Amino acid sequence: MRQWLEGLEARQGLDHLTRRSRQLVVGSFTLLLLLMLYRGLVVQSDSGSLMPIIAFVLPLVLFLPSIITRRPRGHAWLAFVSLLYFTQGVMIATLPGSGLRGLLEVIASLALFAGCMGYARFRSRQLQAAD
Repeated sequence: MRQWLEGLEARQGLDHLTRRSRQLVVGSFTLLLLLMLYRGLVVQSDSGSLMPIIAFVLPLVLFLPSIITRRPRGHAWLAFVSLLYFTQGVMIATLPGSGLRGLLEVIASLALFAGCMGYARFRSRQLQAAD
């Protein structure tokens, strides 16, 4: 895997890979945030409280400063948090009538994981090369 990634870096260039992984992070983060906001609103309409919205959205919102400032370490941590959403999406996908919503959450969280891990690697290598 390491050799494959190093070969990819040599062929594509770190700048290109960093930019592409960043696009994947921003797109999948936005999709996952919207899905969680929708899910929170659905649960909130049943309970009448804002807590479901906060519970679903807050873990993602806490990583906004890392995404905005493009910190590799923050992206690595976000990758691990995205796995929690993956687990939640798999559980939701097994519920009757919620398969599509769960599948979308699974896809968004896996894309976020892959994008964050790629960005953390490529951006760290960019910063090391600049020193």
